[in-house]
This record gives sequence, structure tokens and C-alpha cells, in this order.
Amino acid sequence: MGLTMKGKKDLTAVKCARYRKASKDQKQRILDDFLKDTGYNRKYAIHLLANWGKRKLCVVDGKPVRLVVGKPRERKKRTGKPLYGPAVKTALRKIWELFDYMCGKRLAVLIRLNLAALANQPDLGIDKQVGQKLLRISPATIDRLLAPQRKKLQLKGRSHTRAGSLLKNQIPIRVFFDWDERKPGFFELDTVAHDGGNSTGHYCFTLCVTDVYSGWVELRALPNQAHRWVKEAAEEVRGQLPFPMKGVDSDNGGEFINHQLVDWANDKHIQFTRGRPYRKNDNCFVEQKNGDIVRRVVGYYRFVSEAEYRALQQVYKHLCPLLNFFYPSMKIISKTRIGSKVKKTYDPPKPPCQRLLDSPDVQAASKAKLRMRLHKADIVRQKRLVDQAVARLIRTYQDRVQGLLPLHGDA
Repeated sequence: MGLTMKGKKDLTAVKCARYRKASKDQKQRILDDFLKDTGYNRKYAIHLLANWGKRKLCVVDGKPVRLVVGKPRERKKRTGKPLYGPAVKTALRKIWELFDYMCGKRLAVLIRLNLAALANQPDLGIDKQVGQKLLRISPATIDRLLAPQRKKLQLKGRSHTRAGSLLKNQIPIRVFFDWDERKPGFFELDTVAHDGGNSTGHYCFTLCVTDVYSGWVELRALPNQAHRWVKEAAEEVRGQLPFPMKGVDSDNGGEFINHQLVDWANDKHIQFTRGRPYRKNDNCFVEQKNGDIVRRVVGYYRFVSEAEYRALQQVYKHLCPLLNFFYPSMKIISKTRIGSKVKKTYDPPKPPCQRLLDSPDVQAASKAKLRMRLHKADIVRQKRLVDQAVARLIRTYQDRVQGLLPLHGDA
């Protein structure tokens, strides 16, 4: 193993005194040994040994500067003013907190698309000068400015998937080329349990339906995992989608592998497939929504009463438009393995609505409906409605825990 940089400098300081006093033959031997120890270029080594410790007059930025060979130049402290001052940092922090602590790449897109609506909110403190700076701020700078305030709590949930083997042979396993995921209409399904860590008894669930192409997500509250509720929620989602549902893919849980859902898919001419057992990555698009959306918004509480079920429905009523029309999402384009590392390439962040509007596979009538709904929506008002609905849900949960609300035994 070679010398460190400090070791090379120490060796140079020792050799240079001998080198300057030596004869021509001695200098050659000293130089040869020095090259073996340091690996320097011969001309560079001669320059170091001949000039180490000497003062040199150089011109730096048009001014004469005296330097000592071998002594690093002292760095000057930066005296420039920061581009993004306290007003920008405060506004950025408030926007970040309002919109669920997004990463810089997504938050930058959200700000640029909705700055006019954000500037109309006095509590955000966005004047003309701050708005201009928010338009030009980069995602990396956003992450850097928000780093002191960023705190993440990683909680691990519990799986409630129970195998439904009755109809497995009738539902084909989805493989990579079964679906053309470059077109809208192919969805992944999954359920999230609101059991509060106790899987006994009855409690509410959330049905999460995610379009693979656009990231469009629909959430529906379920009183429990009964086949009837899953089928009715899936039909409600299909009827309210702005584009046709062509296929659904689920895990091997009994709430999906049953006659009611299979018959519904056949009646509506929807392709029904399932993932491989014990392979969560087969449903990666919907799995990531479970934690990033459902758990982040409604948490890990146990919801069992009728009032909690209704309150959960109201949360999703306001949350889905916010996610689909305003919240940018990133979609992976390719993965390349380089040795032991995997390089992932993503497309620019876009809201799911914008991906559908840009798609040539969505009909003009559907795009007109999307534009009309987008025009009527307001990002800040929609976020306030979500916050109010979540607050009502938590209050309802607390009332039930304190004995102020009855339980419903059948749901």
C-alpha cells in the first residue's frame, strides 16, 4: 500500500534538504528512491525537491500573491449573500408541511404548477419576490434547505393477506408481458387493515386501486374484508373512473380470490390476474401506495365503529382528487445493473391527471372531463378539506376509545 498524501509531503520535506546539497550523482540516486516511494512523475518530483519550502510570487485574480511551495493556500470565507433568504425558507417550509412533507423533486413540480393558488394564501407568506425565487428553486436546494426540519418515522405494518386457494386455478398468474403497462386502464388491487395492531375481531379496511400507467389511485373504505364489500367498492371505482378499466391484478388474498369478484370481472369484460405467492414486488405499484398514502394519512389506528367507517369514507372522498389532480408522482422508466449496484431512471414528476392528458390512448371525451374537473378544483382548498376530514376521523376514534361511541358488531 502506497504512502498517504501527508506521508508524501513529510517525505518531500526530508528529502529536499539533502537533494539541494547533494552532487549530481547523489541527486540522481535520491530522485530514484523518491520516485519509488511516491510514484510521482519525474519532472514533477524534480520541481518539488528543488522548490519545496521556497516562497514564490504568483498572480491570482490579477493580484500578486506570495505562496510557499508545499503549503496549501488558506481558503477565504465566503462573503456573498445567500440567494434564498429567511422569507423563502419559511414559505418553503410551510408549503412542505402543508402538502405532506414531499421530497424535493415532487415538491418543486407542485410549486411550479400551483404557485398562483399558493400565493393567494396569506398564511404562506408568498409575495412577488418570494414567488419568483420559488419558481426557480431546484429540487436539490429544496432538500438541502429542508434537511434540518426533515424527520422521518418508519413504522412497519402487519400483513393480513390470507390465502384464497379456492379459485387459484381459474385466475391466471400475471407475468411481465401479459399487460401493456404503457396504456391506462390496468390496475393493481390491495387492502390495508386498520386493526391497530390487534387482528382479532372486526375492523375496517381500505381498498387501494392503482393504475399502473398513470399512478391514478382510488381509495375506498370497507367495513371489513367480506367479499361483498370488496366487489361493491371495485364496481364503484370502475363507475367513477374517467377512463375505462381494462384489467385488475391482485395478490392471493381471499378477499380477491373468490366467486363474487371473478364473476364481476367476467361480466364487465375485465381481465383478472393475480401475482405470484410471497412476491410483493409483483404488486409493487399498489404496495407503495399503502404506506406512502394510506398509512401516512390515517395512521395505524384501530377503526371498528360505524362512525369511524363513515369518517374514513369522507377522508378518501377528499383525498383522491388531491392525489390524482395535484400531487406529482415519479414513474420508473428503466433499471440498469452495474456490478452490485442498480441504477434506476425515472421520468419527470407529473400528477396522474397530467399523464392521462398526455396519453394518446385516452379518448378526447375523457380528457374533456378531466380538464373540467381540474379547472373546478383548488389545491389549497382540497388539502384543507382533507385535513378537516382526517381531524374528524381522529376525533371519532378518540370518542369511541373513551366510550362515547358504540361499536357496531356486524361490521
